Amino acid sequence: MKYRTRTFYTDKQKSEMWDRWQRGESMSSIGRHFNRASSSIFPHLARTGGIRPPDRTRSRWTLSLIEREEISCGLVAQQSFRSIAQSLNRSPTTISREVRRNGGRQAYRATHSEQRAWDCAIRPKFCKLSFNDPLCQLIARKLRRK
Repeated sequence: MKYRTRTFYTDKQKSEMWDRWQRGESMSSIGRHFNRASSSIFPHLARTGGIRPPDRTRSRWTLSLIEREEISCGLVAQQSFRSIAQSLNRSPTTISREVRRNGGRQAYRATHSEQRAWDCAIRPKFCKLSFNDPLCQLIARKLRRK
């Protein structure tokens, strides 16, 4: 039996897909445009009920790439978290947490932490019990005892 390979679309292709859908084209014609079956188009449109999802935007409270670059430069210059925070008009705790969660003073890289922050911000989040088997079993045992 031959297995189908999974179809991945770039952001540009997804945008084109939504544009065509909004103009009233059928899934079959959209699939023909991408040289794919309509069954590979359906999951992308059905995920949001056929309504184009809003573009992802960053919260105004999060660190920007420019701020992360300044943190990186400050770490190279061996500045303290407090002095880096003061130059960015941020809390020292914010800087400390940012550096700690992205490799520490030695391994911190602005572009990697930016990408990680963008990836971690995807919603909806999975429930911790859905991917943490030991935690799930521990809770189940505690519930059985009650």
